[in-house]
Amino acid sequence: MHSARDRIEYDSWLTELEQIADRLDLSSDARSCATELFLGDVPSDDRSKRAVLAASIYAGSLVAGDGRTQGAVADAADVSRLSIQTRWKDRLAAAGLEPPSW
Repeated sequence: MHSARDRIEYDSWLTELEQIADRLDLSSDARSCATELFLGDVPSDDRSKRAVLAASIYAGSLVAGDGRTQGAVADAADVSRLSIQTRWKDRLAAAGLEPPSW
């Protein structure tokens, strides 16, 4: 769980997360997991935030069993698939979860 201050500080990014999740029709569990993954390690560089947000959504959807393809998430988040591919396992590892080996 993250502080209310974190949620307020990153409110615009969390709103964006919800909009992307709506486009992907993600479950509430996937949204919650994506939010936790994003807030767990938000980059300080604004240019990286969108890619990390997309990677968090992809990883959160996998964890929740509501998986979407990297391409679908990339399209919904307006990032490259490579942005997600290079970051999603790090999102899981930062949260203390073991990424799959595939």
